[in-house]
Amino acid sequence: MKEARLRFVPLTPERWDDFAELFGPRGACAGCWCMWWRLERKDYRAGQGATNKRRMRRLVEKEPPGLLAYAGKRAVGWVALAPRSEYSGLARARTLKPVDDQPVWSVTCFYVAKDFRRRGITTALLEAAAAYVRKRGGRIIEGYPSLPGGPWPDAFAYTGLVPAFERAGFAVAAKPTGGRRIMRRALA
Repeated sequence: MKEARLRFVPLTPERWDDFAELFGPRGACAGCWCMWWRLERKDYRAGQGATNKRRMRRLVEKEPPGLLAYAGKRAVGWVALAPRSEYSGLARARTLKPVDDQPVWSVTCFYVAKDFRRRGITTALLEAAAAYVRKRGGRIIEGYPSLPGGPWPDAFAYTGLVPAFERAGFAVAAKPTGGRRIMRRALA
């Protein structure tokens, strides 16, 4: 899909209904509502479903926690992004330790509507995220994609896949495991 056909906007309270429709009744996957990286594990698990949805709604009311991709009037994609310090799950992840002491914005999750997958929307979301972070004075954007060795279920691709990051100009900054990468893009 060409980026020109997509429109990217921050998730604000006015766009909540579009986000909720995109995520559907299951909250994208198992009641996550994109809270996995933001909460202590016990709080995340206890809140799966309606509680995590309310938590995300409160975040949206404070500041945009990510961007929506629209095809026409329909939200078809999502990317979560914020300064790394806002993701307590990253701080606890043994394999995703900071590469250095540079302040970075983190891209932690993606969700693309089923009928829009495999059309380049993740790469387009990464490009939009980089532009968004650059406008806010960020100098580095970082993500944590997987490098599958074969067919990969869509549900496991929530952090993105390495080829999409490569197409968006990211480079490997660390290889914490055989199948996980920390990828960065410097912003001018």
